[in-house]
Amino acid sequence: MNSAELSGRVALVTGASSGIGRQAAMDFAALGANVVVNARRAEKIRSLVDEISQAGGQAYAVAGDCVENETIDACYAACNSQFGADPDLVLVNAGRGLRGSPLTSDPEEWEDILRLNVLGATRLIRRAALSMQEMCPNPSESDDWLRRPRDILVISSSVAKNISPFSSMYGSTKFAIASIAEAVRREISSNGVRVSNICPAIVRTEFQEAAKYEMEGFGAFMETLAPVLDAHDISRLLSFIVTQPAHMCVNDVMVRPVRQEYP
Repeated sequence: MNSAELSGRVALVTGASSGIGRQAAMDFAALGANVVVNARRAEKIRSLVDEISQAGGQAYAVAGDCVENETIDACYAACNSQFGADPDLVLVNAGRGLRGSPLTSDPEEWEDILRLNVLGATRLIRRAALSMQEMCPNPSESDDWLRRPRDILVISSSVAKNISPFSSMYGSTKFAIASIAEAVRREISSNGVRVSNICPAIVRTEFQEAAKYEMEGFGAFMETLAPVLDAHDISRLLSFIVTQPAHMCVNDVMVRPVRQEYP
C-alpha cells in the first residue's frame, strides 16, 4: 500500500477515541483519505485530529453519541462541509462489551449494549447504504462504481460465530449486527457497494476494562495466548480490504491470535 491509495475518498469512523477506531482513522488518513471521526469523548477525538494533521493528513472531529440520528446527521454534514461529499468509506466500529451470559451478566447493562451495538450500528449502516446506493444508482449503465469503491466495514466479533458462555450477551449483539451486515450486503451489492463483516478474536485495547472483565484473571489468560492482537493488526486488515480493486469484496473475515484456539 502507498500513501495515496485512498486519495479522494471520504471516510467516517465511529468509536474513534481509542483502539481499533482510532488506529483505523490514522491509517486511512495516512493512505490519503479525508476522515471524519466520531466518539463521545470530545477531547480524545480532537487530539486524534491534531495527530492526523501533524502527520500531514486531513481529519475533522464530531463529538456525540452515534446511536442518535442527530449525531449521524452531524457526521454526514461534516463530511460534506469539510470534504465536499458523503463518505464512501464508513467504519461501523462504535460498540461496547459486557462480561457474562444471560444468566450471569448484569441485566441493568442489557439495554445499553443492545442500544449501542445493534440499534446504533444499524442506523449507521442504513444511512451509509442508502447514501452509497445513490452514488451509482444504475451500475449496469455505468462503470463509475469500478472507478470509485464504496465500503461499509462492520466490526463484529469471533464470539458472534463461536458462542462463549463468558461473553454470550455481548456475542448475541455481534451476531445480530453481523446478520444485518450480510443482509444489507445482499441487498446493495448490485449497486457496486461492498459490505465487509470483520470478526476479531481477542484484541488488546480499552475494551476489556470497559466490559468489566476481571482483568487479573483475564490478563493472565491473554498472556497464555501472547502475543494477542492489537489495534494495528485489525487496522492493517481494514486497510487491505478497502484498497482492493472495486470489483472485489472481502465480505466476511475472522482474525485470531495464532495461539487462540477458541472462541
